[in-house]
Amino acid sequence: MRSALYNKLLLVFGPRPPLNWLLLFLVSILVLIALLGSSSTNGFDSVATSARPDIFSNYRRLKEQAVSDYLELKKLGANPSNDFDLCGKERENYVPCYNVSANQLAGFSDGEEFDRHCEISREHQYCLVRPPKEYKIPLTWPSGRDVIWSGNVKLSKDQFLSSGSMTKRLMLLEENQISFHSDDDEMTVDGVKDYSHQIAEMIGLGSDADFHEAGVRNVLDIGCGFGSFGAHLLSLRLMAVCVAAYESTGSQVQLALERGLPAIIGNFISKQLPFPSLSYDMVHCTQCGIFWDDKDGMFLIEVDRILKPGGYIVLTSPRSRQQRNKGSISTPLEEYTQKLCWNLVAKQEDTFTWQKTTDARCYISKHGTFPLCNGDDGPSYYKPLVRCISGTGSKRWIPIQNRTSGSLGSSELAIHGINPEDFYEDLEFWRSALRNYWSLLSPLIFSDHPKRPGDEDPMPPYNMVRNVMDMNAHYGGFSTALLEARKSVWVMNVVPVGERNTLPTILDQGFAGVLHSWCEPFPTYPRTYDMLHAKGLLSHLATEKCSTVDLIFEMDRILRPEGWVIISDKVAPIEAARTLVTQLRWEARVIDLQDGSDQRLLVCQKPFVRK
Repeated sequence: MRSALYNKLLLVFGPRPPLNWLLLFLVSILVLIALLGSSSTNGFDSVATSARPDIFSNYRRLKEQAVSDYLELKKLGANPSNDFDLCGKERENYVPCYNVSANQLAGFSDGEEFDRHCEISREHQYCLVRPPKEYKIPLTWPSGRDVIWSGNVKLSKDQFLSSGSMTKRLMLLEENQISFHSDDDEMTVDGVKDYSHQIAEMIGLGSDADFHEAGVRNVLDIGCGFGSFGAHLLSLRLMAVCVAAYESTGSQVQLALERGLPAIIGNFISKQLPFPSLSYDMVHCTQCGIFWDDKDGMFLIEVDRILKPGGYIVLTSPRSRQQRNKGSISTPLEEYTQKLCWNLVAKQEDTFTWQKTTDARCYISKHGTFPLCNGDDGPSYYKPLVRCISGTGSKRWIPIQNRTSGSLGSSELAIHGINPEDFYEDLEFWRSALRNYWSLLSPLIFSDHPKRPGDEDPMPPYNMVRNVMDMNAHYGGFSTALLEARKSVWVMNVVPVGERNTLPTILDQGFAGVLHSWCEPFPTYPRTYDMLHAKGLLSHLATEKCSTVDLIFEMDRILRPEGWVIISDKVAPIEAARTLVTQLRWEARVIDLQDGSDQRLLVCQKPFVRK
């Protein structure tokens, strides 16, 4: 709508109409729509004629929206009838908030210059991050787990040849593909499967198929390499999330996501990870490059913070500034783990396994080595690392061995302060919504758009969707519905900062999740998600005074070519978003839910654009 109105204004007032006339014209048209909406036959803006107070409310809302939309367009400095240009080649793998030179100029040092500083590196260049010249659409799952296109990731032959012997056994680089040995491949004997079995034996299990019996459902894999260990854990029905530092080349996170494995950029330098206390059942690190006894053990304290009572810490070849002798655990590391009340369960060669205490009083009995944090149950969104113990006073201090399996029961929901009726009503909504969503994931709904040259009418891409992000996850009901429907996907559940912090509920269900402020870019590489889903996020942005324009450009950055977007919100923000996404060359349709509400779906597909 806004684009058509703008073109009409160009004819009347010329290329740059006066602001007052433009706003007056927009507001007049929108008020007329609000007043006459009850006679509308298209179902998009209907307003009951008997609801006089709603008419005034709609008028005020539409007036505010008209002003906001115009200011957004003015800020962009672009004609709404034109598309945005592609970014330069140097931005093919651009990740905002990671700018070492800018961070150094701002005074960050001692490793903090490699950390995430969105307050420093806020570049507002409104262009579309283009794919590399050799980029190809990933293979469907599960083929894409074992074979990826080498042109889709920044991994050179030199980096591959310099990697360790384990990597060379599990990876094969030839021509334009990188192959990974699957779980059923005999080549993995004495490799990932044997390593996983070794860890299971170290914590007293018969095999790694018994991890669930030990209460292990979700694992944080620090410095995941090329994701083979996480891929194996996923085959065991465990949620393994890779977290690794930002890398300009040879990225672990980028490669893991390209394989369809959960991953996010994060590191142990100066800030806490964006997870609440008591989030994971196991934390794993194999040669992840972290000196664990640095900063008076604060990295170990951060591991303790996110680990649940009774959870396991597995470090293979742990690094330390001071080693007692080769092959032996370092003295400082041993001292810190004892002060943290970690029990050394077993040691085999270079692998050490500890278990976190289930007795919160243990921290007090250690003569106050590490004090208990005050008010430590609030959201942890990139707060500075602290030298105190978190989570001991939480209602969620429950040993992982004592939890019920499967979905959360009434008692667990009560701990989270959630009404069971609300929780299950939300879940039933998503079960129904998913059936509708999946039927919309087809280019056939854009039948009036020209097809790519040589293409026939495509079928719905049931296996083209693997990496899914729920940008406003609430209770994680969308993840549950996908799991129950046996869709071969995983979901990164994002709980926006400013909304109710339901991330502990999501993580306790065994899902992947993270806290994030959508006023900032998301910590991932370009083209790493196949589908983005957002319910109510546009309205949330308005309350947080964040830019919808910045959000849409960020969504375009992290969405792969031919990826999908489903946005659910009220009519006004949906129509504003549709106007903007068409300028990004997305194919877009607004779907009326036909339920009498003012909620609409915006279904989009990002095209494969090279130039």
